[in-house]
This record gives sequence, structure tokens and C-alpha cells, in this order.
Amino acid sequence: MRIGDLARAAGVTPKAVRYYESLGLLVPERLENGYRDYSGQDVRVVRELRRLIELGIPAVRTRPFLDCLADHGEIDDCPSSLAEYRDAIGDLERRIRELTVRRDALARRLMHAACRRPGPAAFESSEASDPDRGPHGDPDAGPDPKEPFVANYHTLPPNLPVPQDDGAADHLPGMPVPELALPSTADENIDLAALSKDRTILYLYPLTGRPEEDIPEGWNSIPGARGCTTEACDFRDHHEDLLAAGAARVFGLSSQDTAYQQEVVDRLRLPFAMLSDTAFRLAEALNLPTFDFHGQALYKRITLVVRDSAVEHAFYPVFPPDRHAGQVLAWLRDNPLWDSPMTSRSGRRLSR
Repeated sequence: MRIGDLARAAGVTPKAVRYYESLGLLVPERLENGYRDYSGQDVRVVRELRRLIELGIPAVRTRPFLDCLADHGEIDDCPSSLAEYRDAIGDLERRIRELTVRRDALARRLMHAACRRPGPAAFESSEASDPDRGPHGDPDAGPDPKEPFVANYHTLPPNLPVPQDDGAADHLPGMPVPELALPSTADENIDLAALSKDRTILYLYPLTGRPEEDIPEGWNSIPGARGCTTEACDFRDHHEDLLAAGAARVFGLSSQDTAYQQEVVDRLRLPFAMLSDTAFRLAEALNLPTFDFHGQALYKRITLVVRDSAVEHAFYPVFPPDRHAGQVLAWLRDNPLWDSPMTSRSGRRLSR
């Protein structure tokens, strides 16, 4: 058969066939007129070469396999072929280690850059408090085109849509908390109904982003969706104040699994644990508000003050999320437990 026939039968190009011939891996018969004449065995040789190359073994290192094929009818029935497999695996493992080092170095630089400066969607700096002003205090300035385009979850862009109170939390005050054990990032199961008689702050959020991931398209346009990282940081920064104001414990809760949440806890250095409710069991028990984003169900942002196995107070809607812990702190200070004749100044219930 001609070279074109061989190439089609073996699934390669005529150029590849000529390359194999140049390496001495393929030696066709020559007709009297000088044309190459390829056999069915040549088709098998080229097919085996193609498979080995697809596995990452260079053509120049396939000679042991072809010798084995000629002698035994299979390409890897010989010790030399097995040794070549081991060498190829060793080469891949070295490349994987090198690429892993490079990937981790790039990820560290990306995270450092993302946490150092706001991305293009966040015109305000971490020091600025006026969302109507651009960078460097210029109200007319947009994002600096010289700045790298990185997703930044530590600041909020201006003009986020404000969530409206749709009444989805009106029924919550006074509702008993269900007997429901949820896994936490502290490697324990937290039974919400068994929490102490002191107050527990349980803030629910949709989805915490990661610096190496882009902000999902359309996320900023959903009222109340943006700001999970800033909310977590606000609760982190106010954690000691919340405890001093009468909160016994603070938990974050979302529908992400514990492994996803653990990365957030470690990266943001949160002093409290996150609870995972992937099956929305708490949402079902308390009829909590949720929303759909590209086919994925997520919790709406809401904060519950739990006391004596019941919801004492609900913050809903929550806005702005980066100041919400301060709002909870203000409520705790305005509603101290010792105002009740049944409690002491420590917040513990007195016996009759």
C-alpha cells in the first residue's frame, strides 16, 4: 500500500510516517520503480507508535517496544519494554512535582495580590468608607487600568442592590430550634437544640468566594448575595466584643461542605467554627429563605440569635454585610440578658 493508505489506516499523517522512517522505526519494502510499499504489519507498527506517543513516550524511545513486537507479537512482553514504562512514569512524576511547585507558587502570588488590593469591581479601597468615591478619593475615577484584574472579596463594590424585606423571617422569633446536628469545621457535630441557654449567634450566608476564582457572572446583581467574605471578617473582628456583650458562641452556616468551609476558616483566620448544611435541613425545619443561582440552591443571608433552644431574634434582610457584626453587637448591647428578672448580670438564668 502507498503512504497515504498507511496513514489513513493507522490514523496518522503522512508526515508522521516519514518521521518514523527517518528514525529507523519503520522500514517499508521498495518496489522496482522505487515507490515504498507498506504492509499490514507496518500499519500495526504505526498504530502502536501512535498509542505510545499519546501516552507521553517520545518516538525516539520506542525502539524497545518495536523490537518486542517483532520478536513476540506484543509491544510490552519484554523486560526492556517494562523498563521503558517505568522510566516514562518516573519522568511524568518529576514533571508533576515541578508543575505542582510552579502552580503553588502562582496560587500564593495570586492570593497575595487578591488580598492586597481591590479588584476592578471594587472601586473603594480597604481604608475608604464612602462607596461613592473612587480610588484615591476621586469620586469620578473608575478602576485603575494599570492595576491587575483579580477577584477581590475583601471589599464591596459600590451601588450593590439592597435586599428588601419580603417577610420571609417574620415567623422566626419564638420558633423552637430543631434537634439537628450539623458538622462543623471544629471537627464536631453541633446540635442546635442543645446549645446553652445563653445566646448563640448563627449567621447564615450564601457562598464564600475564593481569591483565585472569578466572581460569578451576575452575582453582584442579586440583592444581598455579595459580601460573604466581608461578613466573615466583620464577625472575626468583632468576635471578642460579641462574647463580651453576652453571646456564648458564634457560628457561620452555609450549604457548602465542611472541606470548603475549612479553607475559608484557615485563610481568614476565623476564631469561630462554620457549620455545614448541604441538605438544607435547617431551612426545611424553620422555613428559612433560600434562592437559586444557576441551578444551585443557596441560603439567603440571615442571622439568628438562638436562646433556650428557640429563635430569640432574626436579622433579615442583612445589609451591608461588611458591617453586620456591628449591627448584631449593637442589638446585644441594647438587649442585655440581665434586663430580665430571670437572669443575672452574667447572662445566666437564675433558678426560682
